[in-house]
Amino acid sequence: MIRKCSESDVEVVYEIINDAAHAYKFVIPQDCWHEPYMSYAELTQELHDGVVFWGVVDGHDMVGVMGMQDKSDVALIRHAYIRTDRGNEGIGSRLLRFLETTTDKAILVGTWAAATWAIAFYQKNGYHLLAEQEKNRLLRKYWTISERKIETSVVLANKSNRLGRLRK
Repeated sequence: MIRKCSESDVEVVYEIINDAAHAYKFVIPQDCWHEPYMSYAELTQELHDGVVFWGVVDGHDMVGVMGMQDKSDVALIRHAYIRTDRGNEGIGSRLLRFLETTTDKAILVGTWAAATWAIAFYQKNGYHLLAEQEKNRLLRKYWTISERKIETSVVLANKSNRLGRLRK
């Protein structure tokens, strides 16, 4: 079952993010890694900034989460994580397909350039990498991240994107 996460789910969302994010530990630049990967304060700020998390519940356990953030003219997929012991079960694809049904806006995803498995996941699900210049412009426009993260990230867009109208 997929359901919107509530305030009572914040602890489990935090746990899932930090469990799954260990995949980045020796992949992303060392100056970008920290423990925990996402602090509780950062998660709280993301919620305050409008990231709405959805979770897949199996029995009584939440096994994956994915956030979506409305940015007026686009929607951002944010913080997509599946428990490490539940990978490769289609949970991420189910969440992504569900979130796609909640908006008719262009959907953008930012991830680490070195996270080849994440890039492959989105490509398998119909997203395409954007060119470097476009990636940099969009990361600066829609995300609040450091120049170092911009330098080491990629942006993917869904096939049905409407990015042409965003070239302002």
